[in-house]
Amino acid sequence: MSSIIENKKISALAQGVKLIGIGKHGSKKLPDELIVEITNELKSGNSPTILTGAFFGALMMKEIEPSYLLLEEFSGKGSLTNPSILWDNLFADAPARMKLTGVKLLNKETLTEEEAKTLGLFLFSDEKGEGFRGMAVSVLRIRYETDEEYKGLYDAIVEKTSDLKISFDNNPIIQLAEPFDGMEHSYLTTPIIANELQKSGFNVVVSCGRSSGPKITLNTWDVYKALNANFLITNKTTFEKALYGWALDQKDFFPELDKWVDKRRIIMKRPFLATLEKVLNPAKANILITSVFHIPYLEKMIGLGFMAGFNAVIVLKRGLEGSLAPSLSKATGILCGVKLKDGSIVTQNFDTNNERYASFKSTTDEVIEPLTLKSNIDYIHRYLSEGKTGDNDFDLRVKLAIALYSEGLNWIKNQQQ
Repeated sequence: MSSIIENKKISALAQGVKLIGIGKHGSKKLPDELIVEITNELKSGNSPTILTGAFFGALMMKEIEPSYLLLEEFSGKGSLTNPSILWDNLFADAPARMKLTGVKLLNKETLTEEEAKTLGLFLFSDEKGEGFRGMAVSVLRIRYETDEEYKGLYDAIVEKTSDLKISFDNNPIIQLAEPFDGMEHSYLTTPIIANELQKSGFNVVVSCGRSSGPKITLNTWDVYKALNANFLITNKTTFEKALYGWALDQKDFFPELDKWVDKRRIIMKRPFLATLEKVLNPAKANILITSVFHIPYLEKMIGLGFMAGFNAVIVLKRGLEGSLAPSLSKATGILCGVKLKDGSIVTQNFDTNNERYASFKSTTDEVIEPLTLKSNIDYIHRYLSEGKTGDNDFDLRVKLAIALYSEGLNWIKNQQQ
């Protein structure tokens, strides 16, 4: 009988992470055959340390099935029921000061803001402890991060980054931010959205960076590089408008995050970084336009945007593959939030089930097979030069995006008056 892993063409350990490294809903029990393969693979000593940590972090967030105890041949007897034993056997190369935090995570306890910042400073350091790094980001992802944890981790990122002084000739500034792992079956429309927003008098920056996966087909960074677009640079302070807005490359402004790209490709799952990297705001933008696919994160993204210094936030729900491109066939819309002069916050939903959006709707969303960078660039050039591409799905999607974001921006303007 061929093994599960031979069929999947990835290691047993990686397959284990894919099965159980999922949030509160949707993870699956590890098959007995896979447990045997993972145990043997771990005992061989050839598994990436950070992936081993991610696997055991995920495992400890789930109910420990009797069949899982075979893994203790590697992690040590009693380790799957006693986090202190697991720490001593797998993560003791990390600094001793991190043990209390590590055991708290393994016990499914949440961290204080101060503890989360200390953890973040460790994660972005060069100190030993790759297994603990994998475990920590895996635990945080699976049980969902608290607001206090996000704040501490955010503060750690900011502290590890030089003070950056960027300004534009005129305000306000909009920052566009979508998942850095991009698309596999849908065209990116971000440069067109940025161009249209600038016509309305805004300055636009677009945060992007190398894809850390799990999707690596193309992302905003790939598109802006291929367009030979303007990228913000750290030693310049004043910028004028650019055709596609100004791209903000994570590597230039947050090098400690860029170092995590390769680590994230190994652990395969989206850690807290996938959320926080979208709200980092070195250009001191006024308005954030971002997206979430999972509805419970709508309100959280509003809060994180305010935490990062934005005065207003627009979040697209269920964009294609989590991007800023809205679906034409599924229920979608935007949640807007604005901070008023007295410090209070008001929010407003705009949904595409409203009659005024009926002309943009379709029965299906086109699936692009294969999706290529060249074809995406060709569509962007064609739309910006002619106002259309001839592809009804693409053209409608751009127009719906612009209509939605324009409505949100008008609402924000009215609230701030």
